Amino acid sequence: MELTLFNTLTRKKEPFKPLGKTVGMYICGPTVYHYAHIGNLRTYVFGDLLRRTLEYNGFPVNHVMNITDVGHLTSDSDTGDDKMEKGAARDNKTVWDVAKFYTEAVLADLQQMNVLPPATYCKATENIPEQIALIRTLEKKGYTYAIDDGIYFDTSKFPRYADFARLRIDELEAGARVEMVAGKRNITDFALWKFSPKDKKRQMEWESPWGTGFPGWHLECSAMAMKYLGDTLDLHLGAIDLIPVHHTNEIAQSEAATGKRFVNYWMHGEFIVFEKEKMSKSGGTMVVLKNITERGIPALAYRFFLLSALYRAPLSFSWETLENSAKGYASLVSKIQELRNNPGVGTGEDGSAFEAAFLNEINDDLNMPRAVAVLWDMLKSGSLSNRRKLALAEKFDQVFGLGIRDLQGTFVGVPAEIERLLAERTAARKAKNWAESDRLRDLITQKGYRILDTKEGAKAEKI
Repeated sequence: MELTLFNTLTRKKEPFKPLGKTVGMYICGPTVYHYAHIGNLRTYVFGDLLRRTLEYNGFPVNHVMNITDVGHLTSDSDTGDDKMEKGAARDNKTVWDVAKFYTEAVLADLQQMNVLPPATYCKATENIPEQIALIRTLEKKGYTYAIDDGIYFDTSKFPRYADFARLRIDELEAGARVEMVAGKRNITDFALWKFSPKDKKRQMEWESPWGTGFPGWHLECSAMAMKYLGDTLDLHLGAIDLIPVHHTNEIAQSEAATGKRFVNYWMHGEFIVFEKEKMSKSGGTMVVLKNITERGIPALAYRFFLLSALYRAPLSFSWETLENSAKGYASLVSKIQELRNNPGVGTGEDGSAFEAAFLNEINDDLNMPRAVAVLWDMLKSGSLSNRRKLALAEKFDQVFGLGIRDLQGTFVGVPAEIERLLAERTAARKAKNWAESDRLRDLITQKGYRILDTKEGAKAEKI
């Protein structure tokens, strides 16, 4: 039952072997200039599922997530406005207020989605000295150069630059991958430090050895990941769009600085696909968690929907598919409530075969669709007691994160006629009229309900 994970670095599944007793895991977090859309949330749930799977296998996890609150430009490279400044202009607030508001919003969404909080949330604006120190190291090693626009990393001095994303640099065109800023030596070079504009004062800027400005977007993750997890990380996660630029640049600057491998296992989640386009804030396809819950669909029903596809496969979204998945989640809730109502019903085997099957699926590169199938097979099994089914469902939910332990039993949907017959049977039993009690029991059974004698009195449930 060895845990195997698909490593973007090698493009194949590999047995997971951590560096030490505690797994160091870093995930690229939100740029807090807007709400997180449901595609962003898929990435964070993927990270949560990986963490839960590691812990299910007995690996303690030191989980770190960054909060990008400066430096992420609208082009995702080295040109355009800072997304934070753009968000401030849109909302008519200060950049600092925008960062605070949307940070709180995304953390609230993650809480609704039952995503376990990382050990560390680290903000780019709170780690400026570490980023400056990383640039100084690269400067001393000869990897940097200055132009009017800022301090840049010279990718020609890092021979392995193209390896991770398998880039054909000779075929890249300016504007296709990144903007070609005037003065850049190579199309793949990227900003480590951007100088503030001479004609206006930015809301977020700092003094540095090279002049007043702000850090490049790629720099923050390297500086903070190594600060909290060391020079070499076990795991680094993100969405697939980060592979060709952001994560490629992280590798270059980190390994140039330390001379060590930056990450042993890179893992990337696929997009939510909405009407044949990936989910985006700028493309008119943005759906946020609030849009889902306002339709009466629980946040955890969306999490259940995300379990229907492997994390590295595209997942098509429509309101119809989500509503169908929500019905499946409601069926699961109903089944758990039924088991809680009747914990003493049934006898049978210990369920170890289901436990083994579940472990096999989650350890096969987080195969959640097949793991969910194991859950349903277990719940429908006639060879387990209800109490054992509940215990296994709660154990499996340590990975699924669907809040099964918090679901309570409830008796709903019993027709008034059945309630009346049940009351008459209770009265007959108190009068020791056993013949009438048996007749009413049989009548209730004929109508499709079984009687359950509980500490709170007799109840009825659908057969």
